[in-house]
Amino acid sequence: MDWLFSFPHMDETSLRELKKVIDESFRGFTREYGAGLETLFQPLQHFLIWSERFMTKTPWPIILLLIAALAWFASRNWKIVVGAVVTLLLIGYFDMWDDTMKTVSMIFVCTVMSIVIGIPIGIAISRSDRIEKIINPMLDVMQTMPSFVYLIPVVMLLGIGKVPGLIAVVIYAIPPMIRLTNLGIRLVDRDVLEAADAFGSSNWQKLKNVQMPLALPTIMAGINQTIMMALAMVVIASMIGVQGLVQPVLKAISNQYFTLGVFNGLAIVGIAIIFDRVSQAFGSRLQKHREAAHG
Repeated sequence: MDWLFSFPHMDETSLRELKKVIDESFRGFTREYGAGLETLFQPLQHFLIWSERFMTKTPWPIILLLIAALAWFASRNWKIVVGAVVTLLLIGYFDMWDDTMKTVSMIFVCTVMSIVIGIPIGIAISRSDRIEKIINPMLDVMQTMPSFVYLIPVVMLLGIGKVPGLIAVVIYAIPPMIRLTNLGIRLVDRDVLEAADAFGSSNWQKLKNVQMPLALPTIMAGINQTIMMALAMVVIASMIGVQGLVQPVLKAISNQYFTLGVFNGLAIVGIAIIFDRVSQAFGSRLQKHREAAHG
């Protein structure tokens, strides 16, 4: 009756050999194509370095004014603007300005990459049920895979540094962008599409002038979720060299510095709230504009 309490499984030797074959294949791929992949991602590295230098080398009052202007443009809500400015002033007062700017630059680059990659994929999925059936299981895996697992292949391929961390963050954060782009386009009223067809619109004109504008509030919700997931993953990516507010948190854990960890953790929370409130307000404005335009 032992078989009732011991699940049937592959014998240990075969399982060990299978894992060894997979590991050796991946190592071989890394040795063969690792250098080429590093060259491929160099523009991304330059973009990240430029963004970080801009955020850290620009005088802080200018950065503060830029963020306040962006918050006002997106929300048209002075309470959100004041809240963002006060939060950043407190972060700076407690000597976390440079680390905060590094984290903001990383989130900015990750969000841009997620938008550039995610929206075209979402559009492609929305146009084909067959592609959707292929991509959706991949997105399910990407969203349920433990975040630490993403670090393993990128470190083996590219080593430790900012770019591997950036790639891991983008992979983790991009699924909401793809899903909500697909959803937003599919939810466009068929009567509106039929009217566009009646006026002789091409597929490109219909996408650019009808589907994308009407789907924009849903796409903005995807951007909001992408930003939140990127912030969550940046904390994990600090283990492979991503700089910013998260490295002091790791230092606090290692050395039991309670105050250091709490202060930097609260700074991350403050950034997350700013991003969340501004992006949500912008999405709400777009939704109201859409409702006003279409009765």
